[in-house]
Amino acid sequence: MTDGAESPGAFYLPHGGGVFTPTVHTVGPWTPEAQHFGPPSALLVRGLEQVPADRGMVLARVTVEIHGPAPLTALTLTSQLARPGRSVELVTARLTSGEGAQARVVASASAWRIATSDTAAVRTGEAGPLTSPDECPPVQWPESWHDGYLSAMEWRAVDGAVREPGPATVWARQRVPLVAGEEPTPMQRLLAVADSGNGASNELDMTRWWFINSELTVHAHRPPEGEWIGLAARTVLGPNGVGTARSTLHDIRGQVGGGTQALLVRER
Repeated sequence: MTDGAESPGAFYLPHGGGVFTPTVHTVGPWTPEAQHFGPPSALLVRGLEQVPADRGMVLARVTVEIHGPAPLTALTLTSQLARPGRSVELVTARLTSGEGAQARVVASASAWRIATSDTAAVRTGEAGPLTSPDECPPVQWPESWHDGYLSAMEWRAVDGAVREPGPATVWARQRVPLVAGEEPTPMQRLLAVADSGNGASNELDMTRWWFINSELTVHAHRPPEGEWIGLAARTVLGPNGVGTARSTLHDIRGQVGGGTQALLVRER
């Protein structure tokens, strides 16, 4: 087990220089040897948000490209301004594991950030609020799924049943911070949950099938408010080993955006 597992008060422990050690809270449901990609996606957003801006800007679209399994070993986070602009800018980030010739990119992210302005008078199109999490029962995940990330989040079931095939709507909030000693930002909270669309709306038995996402794209028309993130997810499976999971993302007030995941679908 990694050093981070000895102090599991957060998803990651910071070590300076952009190096972070994952804790047991990052372990994903597929295998105990790799992280769920919610925490790495949120960590990439942390990097994107730390790229300086000289005016008020928000992340409008974040795409996380998954280059391979995220190991339970130290990761290095780097980020940069890839394309400056007066109103729209492109920022990028990446997570690497190992050093020197052994270094490999685990995941990368790109985001369009847009200069803010007042459009409250023409606001339209949001889906309405979900049932309050206070009125929803706890989610019961399949017993065969590995623990770690699932217990590090508090889950409430709104609609559907994650133990059965089909669409599902859930609430989730972090029980632990993303990085020890830091309060997660709204967009970090959003990305920590958004990668769970394919799991919440699973259509197949995970003991017999892979339905793993190779990327995550989140569009946000406003940052979420509060700790709870709502996820209304549906998975579509195609005939050639490819699927798509689509999610409507919420906070307590209503819709904040949407997420999509391209899925590898294959019998084990």
